[in-house]
Amino acid sequence: MEKLIITAALTGAEVTREQQPALPISPEEIAIAAEECVKAGASIVHLHARNADGSPTQDKETYRRIITAVRQRCDVIIQVSTGGAVGMTPTERLAPVTLAPEMATLSMGTVNFGDDVFMNHPADMEVFLRAMQKHGVKPELEIFDTGMITSANRWLKKGLLQGPQHFDFVLGIPGGMAGTPQALLYMIEQLPADASWTVAGIGSAQLSLGTMAILLGGHVRVGFEDNIFYRKGELAASNAQLVARIARISQELNRPVATAVEARVILGLAPQ
Repeated sequence: MEKLIITAALTGAEVTREQQPALPISPEEIAIAAEECVKAGASIVHLHARNADGSPTQDKETYRRIITAVRQRCDVIIQVSTGGAVGMTPTERLAPVTLAPEMATLSMGTVNFGDDVFMNHPADMEVFLRAMQKHGVKPELEIFDTGMITSANRWLKKGLLQGPQHFDFVLGIPGGMAGTPQALLYMIEQLPADASWTVAGIGSAQLSLGTMAILLGGHVRVGFEDNIFYRKGELAASNAQLVARIARISQELNRPVATAVEARVILGLAPQ
């Protein structure tokens, strides 16, 4: 198997300090959390930005400060969110892509997101992809249910996407695909043969699906965006604590963890 790529989703757009006191919000806090996660075994950091009051933002200059602070502290693959927060316009969501990070998320469809709707019109999705191509950004295709894999495969046939592609299965969102082993196995079966994949289990699904991904040759995303607990009723002390647990399990299963340099090779990214 390839070495395991661990992505740390540090902040997200929904979690609050009231829910998780260790949530990093400022650019410097996010950079410190990124460095801790790299030391624990992460090779990708998935970034969302926050305003000083903790509210989500896709402001380009805020992302610039975060990316600069992270790069000053560690070598890690920078992956920005184009999901932003529910209700943001496509133009807002796209702003950080113009900073030419190594990767950015590209959601492959619309999904009910708890009590809200995360809208992704096909025309907007294509605009996002064109912008990523223009700025040399590798998309990570965000998949919330199997219909989104069908959409991705249709884009591949049309030539809008050129393989091999990297997919992220976000499982356990209320309104999306369940965070179960059966759901993950079904998703994997639908992928193009040359694709790589990561799983982001939401809440209690994070540990079980992450362990499955290690065994099945996939990769793993952990972090406060998806899960704030270390175990039931016990808040995680940091994002790095969640990364370290997956790295430890992977080592016990004789699957080494990839550095950022090695992850770039696996994902077809240019050396930095």
